Amino acid sequence: MPLAIDNIRVGRVYKLVNFGEIRFLEVMERTGRENFKMKDLDTLEHYELEELLRWGKGKDYDLDEVR
Repeated sequence: MPLAIDNIRVGRVYKLVNFGEIRFLEVMERTGRENFKMKDLDTLEHYELEELLRWGKGKDYDLDEVR
């Protein structure tokens, strides 16, 4: 069961699975009520959570805290 967006915390690392893509993301800062600036730990690119979920949540959507 995926973690609710309300439970995301700055400084923590999360595993996001959506539409077959698996990303390990570190939360850098909160930019809105349900939006966060995140750093992809594999590519070191910065994203906003809103960008990653823009096209919806796939059947395999999962968000879990890693550390």
